[in-house]
Amino acid sequence: MTQPTIGSLRVDGATLHYEVRGHGPLLLLIPGGTGGAASFAPVADDLAAEYTVATYDPRGMSRSTLDDPGAEQRVAEHADDAFRVLELLSPGEPARVFGASSGAIVAVHLLTAHPGHVERVVAHEPPMVEVLPDAPRHRALIARVTETFRTEGLMPAMAVFAAGLKKEGETAEPAAAVELPPQAAARAEQTMANLPYFVGRIVPAFMSYAPDIRRLEALSDRLVLACGDDSRGELPYRPAAVLAERLGSELQHFPGGHTGLTTHPTEFGELLRKIFRG
Repeated sequence: MTQPTIGSLRVDGATLHYEVRGHGPLLLLIPGGTGGAASFAPVADDLAAEYTVATYDPRGMSRSTLDDPGAEQRVAEHADDAFRVLELLSPGEPARVFGASSGAIVAVHLLTAHPGHVERVVAHEPPMVEVLPDAPRHRALIARVTETFRTEGLMPAMAVFAAGLKKEGETAEPAAAVELPPQAAARAEQTMANLPYFVGRIVPAFMSYAPDIRRLEALSDRLVLACGDDSRGELPYRPAAVLAERLGSELQHFPGGHTGLTTHPTEFGELLRKIFRG
């Protein structure tokens, strides 16, 4: 594994931890969920053979600290963080950007806010429920998660959240165990440490985000919406599918489900390279 160059970047209200490896045009990887820069370790080295690969811990996660630990979070602010990373590492050339889950929401907003700095965005399962025809139902889910977190704590809130992401009519039986690569298993402790922040401040702010559809229509040739092969019918799958249809673009399918980057890193990275080459 290649050791990345590590740096820190002051942005408004936070200090970002970022990592860079490889050579070539810039490829910015924006993590989702409770993941940080480490969540891209399974694919970053391979991608670094063609690109200067940069990733970072989103503000408030892992090694990226907030000036005010209690600050509310906004998609636009997180997208501005990504823009500052682009300005630092690729000031004169538009970059390729990949975002996963909540990071895909950030990537979509980055495209609409700073199109001159983005050559192409691949957004994998952005949970933008406001684009769905049954959005009120999912607003109610977000409200239940928030209230459960406030009154009962983290794990009950996570149970409510997980149930709301399932396929329509899916039973509550546990899914078959997936054996994760050793590096992914080693990240579990950090993932758990980030969970309260994710559930308390990222989930309600990011899942309530409504993208600028008119702007996206004008930029649709630079946006690739993607989903996991195994995610069909699940809530995170649906916004990308609906938005792709609205924009008249092809929905790309990656191996695995919502966390296919972790469970199928080699195949995931190969398809990502193919899309960016295209």
